[in-house]
Amino acid sequence: MASGVRNGGAGGLGSRTSSKMDRQQGSTATPKPAAGKPRLSASGGGGGAYRRTSSGPLPAAGGGGRASSDSGVSSRVRVAVRLRPRNAEEQAADADFADCVELQPELKRLKLRKNNWESDTFEFDEVLTEFSSQKRVYEVVAKPVVESVLEGYNGTIMAYGQTGTGKTFTLGRLGDEDTAARGIMVRAMEDILADITPETDTISLSYLQLYMEMIQDLLDPVNDNIAIVEDPRTGDVSLPGATVVEVRDQKNFMDLLRIGEAHRVAANTKLNTESSRSHAILMVNVRRAVKGRNEMDVSMSAENGHSSSMMGSLRPPIVRKSKLVVVDLAGSERIDKSGSEGHTLEEAKSINLSLSSLGKCINALAESSAHVPVRDSKLTRLLKDSFGGTARTSLVVTIGPSPRHRGETTSTIMFGQRAMKVQNMVKLKEEFDYKSLCRRLDIELDKLIAENERQRKYFDDEVERITTEAQCRIAEAERECKIALENEKMKYHQEYLDSIKILEEKWKVHQQSPKKQVKEEPTSSGDVQDLLQNEKMLRQSAEDDSNDLRNQLSHWKKMEATATAEVVKLRRMLDTEASQKDKLEEEIAVLKSQLMQLSLDADETRMSLDTGDGPGKIFPGLDSLMSHTRNSQPRDQSNGPKAPVAKLFEQVGLQKILSLLESEEPDVRVHAVKVVANLAAEEANQEKIVEAGGLTSLLMLLRSSEDEIIRRVAAGAIANLAMNETNQDLIMAQGGVTLLSMTASDAEDPQTLRMVAGAIANLCGNDKLQTRLRGEGGIKALLGMVKCGHPDVLAQVARGIANFAKCESRAATQGNKVGRSLLVDDGALPWIVKNANNEAAPIRRHIELALCHLAQHEVNAKDIVGEGALWELVRISRDCSREDIRMLAYRTLTSSPTLQSEMRRLRIEC
Repeated sequence: MASGVRNGGAGGLGSRTSSKMDRQQGSTATPKPAAGKPRLSASGGGGGAYRRTSSGPLPAAGGGGRASSDSGVSSRVRVAVRLRPRNAEEQAADADFADCVELQPELKRLKLRKNNWESDTFEFDEVLTEFSSQKRVYEVVAKPVVESVLEGYNGTIMAYGQTGTGKTFTLGRLGDEDTAARGIMVRAMEDILADITPETDTISLSYLQLYMEMIQDLLDPVNDNIAIVEDPRTGDVSLPGATVVEVRDQKNFMDLLRIGEAHRVAANTKLNTESSRSHAILMVNVRRAVKGRNEMDVSMSAENGHSSSMMGSLRPPIVRKSKLVVVDLAGSERIDKSGSEGHTLEEAKSINLSLSSLGKCINALAESSAHVPVRDSKLTRLLKDSFGGTARTSLVVTIGPSPRHRGETTSTIMFGQRAMKVQNMVKLKEEFDYKSLCRRLDIELDKLIAENERQRKYFDDEVERITTEAQCRIAEAERECKIALENEKMKYHQEYLDSIKILEEKWKVHQQSPKKQVKEEPTSSGDVQDLLQNEKMLRQSAEDDSNDLRNQLSHWKKMEATATAEVVKLRRMLDTEASQKDKLEEEIAVLKSQLMQLSLDADETRMSLDTGDGPGKIFPGLDSLMSHTRNSQPRDQSNGPKAPVAKLFEQVGLQKILSLLESEEPDVRVHAVKVVANLAAEEANQEKIVEAGGLTSLLMLLRSSEDEIIRRVAAGAIANLAMNETNQDLIMAQGGVTLLSMTASDAEDPQTLRMVAGAIANLCGNDKLQTRLRGEGGIKALLGMVKCGHPDVLAQVARGIANFAKCESRAATQGNKVGRSLLVDDGALPWIVKNANNEAAPIRRHIELALCHLAQHEVNAKDIVGEGALWELVRISRDCSREDIRMLAYRTLTSSPTLQSEMRRLRIEC
């Protein structure tokens, strides 16, 4: 399934790490910085990673179902070239012949030899030697594209080259045996999975191959002829028949890749034991929720008095949809060299035909032709968005060193050169998530209905409780009143009977004694009257008690009427709640109708966007409030329009940008210092930045900030300003070396150390600052950073030491009295000797130059001999690849009496 390159047989491709001094990336027309002072990138990316091209400000989320703007930002296709080392067959067959290519990674150039006397030179965005690691290749080729995909842009990564030159190794290597050998596909998915939020974001993929002009599904081999569907309105290409699998984690992704690789077609040819016979296409779809946009709109509405919960609930969430396409093209081949025959010959014809169609399309795009033949092949239709479309595209062309394949190597290089001329218009795609809005409204509707039912039940229970309580109280009052009346009636009846009895007894006594009755008649008559009077009083008292009972009964009846009135009131309240429920149901119906109208408006707006009528607006409050600072990312400005940073500089003003450095929001400070750093990269802006106090602000950030990103970018900006001699004096006067030394001692990030070392290295090139620089700890800070061990940091340290030694040598040449070298005093000589033959070309070149300048002074000769540097000087004079350094070492050895004496003692011939 995998070729010799794919299974690790490509002569150790990616087994050693190439250490190149990082420089700011640009197009082939980007001006080069002065020798000895390379301009450092302030983006803080990984080692060797070129500065990302900004896509400009994010479009406002303004219309229909799509929140993206029709406008885009021009972005050139970036091309890197990678050289495969010689394999066993080439080492045997081409042992007596030199490689047909010569790489100059520091200059990003490649020389293609025509013969022993003539060669052609080509420039690329990145030149990767045979020693470049897989991690290095990913960072310079693919990582910027992956970051763009995570921000919402489409991206394409593609490998092109002759069969057997390492395309599949570069893209599809799984790294089961050695994790360092992982290819771009695996590393890209690791970065994507690390950046997303599983609760709100989703990732899905399709894995296909284009075999004999048929699109086949590598995850479902039965699906072997997938049709391409093109939207007649927008021209977008899709594959609805392809299998789409949601990716949960890295292990799941690796299993899918293994399934796809097992089904990919391969064959044995003379050029490659397992040559890919199809174009493999990995499509990764990323769907991310945009956080913070809706909350910002809601807060603005509240400030303006529009705090309606209904309007807040109708704001749909925004999602960004992007797609990463990784294309492993089958290798181009010549039939006479590959030995293809039979079915393999038909496969080779199909491969060459599709690659030829791709080349024609790129030629037409590079020449701005009115017609681009994208319909000549299914491959060009699938890559329609990658070349001349809306995707950010990165291409790596792979070549071999063998002179026998010079023709194929030339064709591959010219393909890459033409691809560099292709301009894409990258666009951000944002959409409103109406499904999520509908789900949220349904949940809110269910909550309102449940709350209404709960309140209705509560009121019903309360009315029933009050009614029951009133009835019980009325019944109790009636019972008590009845008992009291019965008791009073019995009492008065008993008193009445007792009075009658007494009267009867008196009457009997009166009848028995008539005489006495006559004599006592007045008295008896008076007693009767008293008794009658008492009877009247008792009756009056009974009537009064009866009236009191009647009053109490009336009072209880009033209480019953009050309870009845309260029941009526509660029933009215119940009726009111019922009417409120009806109003709530009507409001819910209005909500549903508004939602339907909103969906209709969204469809109409989407149709208007697709037909080019311009975006509409559903809610005025949804306008994007993206600030200049957030979108002020650097981009190339070689042949395109003016960069966004320059526009920001003109529109906002330098003072406003510098004031943002003191903002209390960390994100604002980070973006502001990046803008200042990128402005400082242009010589025309440096004087304005210094005059406006920008240098003082940057040094203050180094002193006070604890944010690693801010300190790294601030150090990069100071490094750019330190390229000017006037600025160097100002940096020294404001204690810049001390601050840089403190930053180096506290930092652990290699990129921060690289920026600090670059700034000190630029200061080392000033003759007037030698003593002060050493006195404030600049040399010791440089030597302290070598403990990091990162090649990029070591390259900057070596450059600073070379600049310092060169200034000391220049002072001695001008006749100034020079004592023992300050570098030797600070203990730099052992490290110089140890790294004089470093395998990294930038480190080795600077160390060799520094050693030659130190040896020019006779006062340093004894230390040179004592540290064993004499042997390195002899090696440099014989084997150094640069003639000027080789001649300098030779003159040093022949002009120093001490070194000559030691060479005679050791019997060394120069």
